Amino acid sequence: MIEDEEHPSGELTVRILAMPADRNAAGDIFGGWVMSQMDLAAGIRGAERAQGRVATVAVETLAFRRPVKVGDTLCVYSSIEKVGRTSIRLKIEAWARRYLTSERVKVTEGVFVMVALDEDGRPTPVPVSDD
Repeated sequence: MIEDEEHPSGELTVRILAMPADRNAAGDIFGGWVMSQMDLAAGIRGAERAQGRVATVAVETLAFRRPVKVGDTLCVYSSIEKVGRTSIRLKIEAWARRYLTSERVKVTEGVFVMVALDEDGRPTPVPVSDD
């Protein structure tokens, strides 16, 4: 399967502006900030699918492709790859819409694994989907 580098895959889940406070020493946006936005997207999409609380249990892959710049709009897309008994595996893509342009580039991608939790914080089965 050839990966589409021109169009995001998945559902737009998080959209946020990269601010000067998010810079690293080199002046680009800190990779940890990008990863945290991706984790938020995985949590949102995972909680929707689990119909309840989820937590990140693993980041299987994470690849930083291009820098994010101050003023870019970071758009994070999520798609569910697999649902296990208590876990949900999600593909997460982060795309930057460059400041004051229509240029859009994939900057980071990864696979996040979330686990559904009960009210006591223990793993619980993910409900069967009606889809």
